[in-house]
Amino acid sequence: MAKDKRAYECNDCGAQSPRWAGQCPQCGAWNSLVEVRAAAPAKAAAGGRGGRSWAGESRIETLRGPQAEPAQRWPTGFAELDRVLGGGLVPGAVILLGGDPGIGKSTLLLQLLLRLGEQRAVYVTGEESVAQVRSRAQRLREPEADLELLAETEVEAILGQIEADPPAVLAIDSVQTLYARELPSAPGSVAQLRECAAQLVRFAKQRGVAVLLVGHVTKEGVIAGPRVLEHMVDTVLYFESDPAGRLRMIRAAKNRFGAVNELGFFAMRDIGLQEVRNPSAIFLARRPEPVPGSVVVVAREGTRPLLIEVQALTDGRGGRRVAVGVDGNRLMMLLAVMHRHGNIDAQDQDVFVNVVGGVQVRETALDLAVALAIHSSLRDRPLPLELAVFGEIGLAGEMRPVAGGEERIAEARKQGFSKLIIPQANAPRGRVAGAQVVAVPSLAAALEAVRDLSD
Repeated sequence: MAKDKRAYECNDCGAQSPRWAGQCPQCGAWNSLVEVRAAAPAKAAAGGRGGRSWAGESRIETLRGPQAEPAQRWPTGFAELDRVLGGGLVPGAVILLGGDPGIGKSTLLLQLLLRLGEQRAVYVTGEESVAQVRSRAQRLREPEADLELLAETEVEAILGQIEADPPAVLAIDSVQTLYARELPSAPGSVAQLRECAAQLVRFAKQRGVAVLLVGHVTKEGVIAGPRVLEHMVDTVLYFESDPAGRLRMIRAAKNRFGAVNELGFFAMRDIGLQEVRNPSAIFLARRPEPVPGSVVVVAREGTRPLLIEVQALTDGRGGRRVAVGVDGNRLMMLLAVMHRHGNIDAQDQDVFVNVVGGVQVRETALDLAVALAIHSSLRDRPLPLELAVFGEIGLAGEMRPVAGGEERIAEARKQGFSKLIIPQANAPRGRVAGAQVVAVPSLAAALEAVRDLSD
């Protein structure tokens, strides 16, 4: 009998090599090559039995075909999740939900499927038994629904079960447990992930089935390898958590049917995930007295303004820089600008900056808040409790405008803040009722405005 041929496959990029090496010749990763059986030439790349494709027949069409109708959307039962998705589930869309183990991915997925209403859904579980899923559904106290369950890990068998009567929504928990029978590598390897995802994507596009994939985040912070699946799907959602509480955040990192960087907020309860309709209230600590080093910034995540407290602490003589929730490199830049254009010398101080609530703020509107919080801590002078700020600081010390200025001001007023310091280019056209809005052209002018508002 012919002896099975062996090859070595990289766990990071999926490249194969005829012999082992300490470093992958394709991606350069060290000690990532593992021995596998060399795959036989594929007789049917579509992934079906006997050369048959589960995705159905494909044909060439012209651009000047029938007028495309607006994309239909199915509400998920969660307004926060619909916001992140861009309005709901789109037929034929493939959505990847990633997050750390135990963060609540399976819980959210099961709650979503139970709230779909009239849309038929199939829940494929590769990590739990059907009995375990039933038990978890009972704890969630969701309305009873005719949710169909399937415990299977072979992708050809899964697609074969639903080929004759495709559901509206297909959920896979999780994609790391799937395997294609044509490939010899183990489930969870890069080759298996790529092939299984390709078959599911083809099936979704041809049959108009919305596919939800659950993926675990590795220690490097990516889903199931170096963005293997993210390039293949339509939407990528990341589950983030507050280390100190039960707050859960879903962020859209990629979305072909909506805005990216949109955030949805949930709270983990004993009966599952509950929506947080007013997330600004979570991040604001209403103190009876002002304290040095604390200021509220009107950030914007996606299309929604969000009020977040920024804290800073300067102490010691070590010159350390610690940033939690903000970019550390940008903190270094702001300290240099403050020294050059604001006459604030914190170069020999330990500087700690923290965004309350565990949220990661990735926009530049946080610059002014960070600078004012550091200045407040360094001078030991608290800022007014009713003050909110936003604005980007340039290298020349100028205040640069940010998007959504009017929406930010309106959100600050709604939360009860009556004093605002903003960039001059974001100045409102008219008077803001019940608020004192100070539009400043530079960092130096912002520091002077703070002194005037504090008096």
